[in-house]
Amino acid sequence: MNYTVDELKTIVAEAVAAGQAAGAAAYQANGNTDWDACGFAWVSLWGIKGNTRLGKALRSAGIDQNYDRSFQIWGGRFYSGQSITIKEQACRAARDVFKRYGFDATVGSRLD
Repeated sequence: MNYTVDELKTIVAEAVAAGQAAGAAAYQANGNTDWDACGFAWVSLWGIKGNTRLGKALRSAGIDQNYDRSFQIWGGRFYSGQSITIKEQACRAARDVFKRYGFDATVGSRLD
């Protein structure tokens, strides 16, 4: 993958928009989120070294590298509520965008 910083910013913006749309749709479908557990969710991009051109470009595009060496984008960028179910749905939509562009992307989550 040889993406420029501008191309990566466009991909990130597309992923964020997809995540926000999925989060909003899940919120609309469920209404009040008091029924659900609180938690965190994120999208991880794997197999990218931080000192490579792609790793540096991802950082410039606003995605930070985590301690486990994956590049992560947190679900709070897609949905700011506490519902782990909605955050996971939003992250899955964002993950699908990254996969479409050839990234090895996964969704992680944990209860709060």
